[in-house]
Amino acid sequence: MAMLKSLPNKYDPYVFNPLSLSMREGFQIARNRLASTLHNPRFKQIHLHTFRHWKGRMEYHKTKDLLRVMRILGHRNIQSTLVYTRLTDFENDEFHAATARTLEEGKKLVEAGFEYVCDLEDCKLFRKRK
Repeated sequence: MAMLKSLPNKYDPYVFNPLSLSMREGFQIARNRLASTLHNPRFKQIHLHTFRHWKGRMEYHKTKDLLRVMRILGHRNIQSTLVYTRLTDFENDEFHAATARTLEEGKKLVEAGFEYVCDLEDCKLFRKRK
């Protein structure tokens, strides 16, 4: 989402022009432009529904509450929600680890996407998913 928001847009505050294109068409144009600009064809594999799957998986990972995910996604049947939670194996999470001894080092790590874990021997431990 951060990459999409960083794209130049003459229709602020909208990400896509709501007047001439549907949201799907606007997203496809922005996605294809981003894939071309960054020379990364994998961006073309991202669809609007991909964000829905991502939200369902991450919410389940954070809360381990299947009924909460079901409510957020608006499903009536728990079987529909299970599709979103079965796709990712959270048991094999891998992280980058970093330490900070000063406030400035900690600030830089948080700005880089690291999350605080704990204090250990006058150091603060941070981690970020690989």
